[in-house]
Amino acid sequence: MRLGKWFSLASAAALSALLSLPITAASQNPGTDQSAAVELALAKVAPSLVRIHVVSLDHNEGRELKREASGSGTIITPEGHVVTNHHVAGKTRSITCTLPTREEIPAELVGTDPLSDIAVLKLKPATPRTFPVARFGDVSKLKVGDRVLALGSPLALSQSVTMGIVSNLEMVMPGMFWPFNRMTLDGEDVGSIVRWIGHDAAIFGGNSGGPLVNMQGEIVGVNEISMGLAGAIPADIAQEVATSLIKEGRVRRGWIGLEVQPLLKSSSTARGALVGGTIEGSPAEKAGFKSGDVLLRLGGEDVTVRFAEELPLFNRLMMRLPVGKPIEAVVVRGSAKKTLAVSAVDRERVDARIVEVPEAGVTASDLTSWSAKELHRADRAGVRVRGIRPGGAADEAKPSLRNDDVIVALNGTSVKNVAAFTAALEQLTRGRTEPLPVLVGFDRRADRMVTVVEIGRPVIQDPGLEARKAWVPVAVQALTPEIAEKLGIPGKKGVRVTRVFGPVAAGLQVGDVITAIDGDALEVSQPSESEVFQTMIRQYKIGSSVTLTTFRGTEQRPVKVALGSSPRLPREMKKYEDPIFEFRVRDIAETDRRELNVPDSEKGVLVEAVREGGWAALAHLADGDLILSIDGESVPDVAAVKRRMEAVAASKSSAVVLHVRRGIRTFFVEMLTGSGR
Repeated sequence: MRLGKWFSLASAAALSALLSLPITAASQNPGTDQSAAVELALAKVAPSLVRIHVVSLDHNEGRELKREASGSGTIITPEGHVVTNHHVAGKTRSITCTLPTREEIPAELVGTDPLSDIAVLKLKPATPRTFPVARFGDVSKLKVGDRVLALGSPLALSQSVTMGIVSNLEMVMPGMFWPFNRMTLDGEDVGSIVRWIGHDAAIFGGNSGGPLVNMQGEIVGVNEISMGLAGAIPADIAQEVATSLIKEGRVRRGWIGLEVQPLLKSSSTARGALVGGTIEGSPAEKAGFKSGDVLLRLGGEDVTVRFAEELPLFNRLMMRLPVGKPIEAVVVRGSAKKTLAVSAVDRERVDARIVEVPEAGVTASDLTSWSAKELHRADRAGVRVRGIRPGGAADEAKPSLRNDDVIVALNGTSVKNVAAFTAALEQLTRGRTEPLPVLVGFDRRADRMVTVVEIGRPVIQDPGLEARKAWVPVAVQALTPEIAEKLGIPGKKGVRVTRVFGPVAAGLQVGDVITAIDGDALEVSQPSESEVFQTMIRQYKIGSSVTLTTFRGTEQRPVKVALGSSPRLPREMKKYEDPIFEFRVRDIAETDRRELNVPDSEKGVLVEAVREGGWAALAHLADGDLILSIDGESVPDVAAVKRRMEAVAASKSSAVVLHVRRGIRTFFVEMLTGSGR
């Protein structure tokens, strides 16, 4: 999403929402006319306001990232359709709406339109019912200086309202902000068709999608951006798009591939719009439009674009052209007028949906007509690489894949799109536990290339056991000259016992000082030398005995100790990484139990890593957690976790409940996957 430093979406984080007025407008003086007007307007809209909580999707470095986010919306039909922003709910795995009554209702996405940044949801209550509805107002009657109310849920707090005035009815991104004067969502330039209603009612993160309301209690805009002034999508655009999404699930627009810009300042004409060019192969190119033409009329409508503020109106005129029906266009070329005939085609969305393909370590998408042209391809066959997971299969291939490579074949068989690609990968890897080398054919610009990719989810190898060594079950610190002086044994070198592990170290206790092993002096006097003690012990055989020269206080005494076997280290423990919920666990090492004070009687596995943006991270599972059970079934070791999580994957369960210990507390973690896993 290309936003730049000069403005941000209203759903971006904000520091404070303290200026927001509660929906009851309690801070207003109830005796004033203004307070009464606010209360009347709120009474019409507030019951239909919803807070939207989503699990949103993003993609980065070959992974699908899940994050919690929130926004606002308004119920616009009795059946429970909610209008909000595309950037709030257009790319999500799960959606929940909270009504002003604090009732939570799940919702589904009906349709979304990144070009206008409008999306429509449908509330899905357990029992169908009729919902309170807010009405759209006539935005053409709105004037600069009119009072307006901005409703929403800033920072996901309770619903609130702020008040301001309309500052600008034709707000566009200033050209002086170039190259940050574009607001791009999924490749679509929202400002190409939207002139925002600028207003000074305070909006914060979470207000996105909430209504801008006039003093008659009508929706006149949908709040979207904040750049000092707030910006709302005009109600006429929002209503038109919402209606199309409800009826058809999409917005149908015409496209002729004509690139128009405002007339140059040096132009001798005051009418028309300057043709900057046409898209190759587009209807406009086929109709004969040329760069430098001045377009005077299109489809019977006079055209004038002298300023940036007039360009969105022209683009909306072009997109309303009837698909497949020839219309006339009048242009001036040089000193002569020409009449051209052009037929619009159905406009396709610029960007295709991105999906994660973990077996290949990439995110990918189909090619659209737009992206095929940008990549100079003759057709739309193939799979466009959108991201590479570092260290993944595609990254480790030689040569490795790159962003915007187009995969065209697997083992010599062509792949036309993402669906065919993932189906082929599933067939190749079905029943396999080890990665499979696959010959991948791909296009990189004009080059037809091949590489070998080790397809398959990465398998964590058993680290194996390191050779056991002799060990005295104590922890020690170096005996520095300063410590020896204060302990009453000046000049002595060695180590001081800081912890004793179990009865094996009988005869030793915390505070004892060890100065020699079987008569060999311990030359330890600096903190960095504390490992010398165990290093010397490892030279002995397991089961043998040594005599330690020790001091308890100032009394020297020999202590005979039988040498045990060193415990397994954390790096030696077996591990399992769940590919769906994206967390890694390992068996508990003895050192873990000591460090975390986990009793021997408590069985479980230790969480070693939780991937950012995964389902486990979304549920707030954390590194260092001890998982005791999964869906009520105890998991004493990694093998049990692997069996349980594979059963979860096979059942396609949408939720998994973990019983977890974190420090001295135990609690439950519910990992939700939303729909469509």
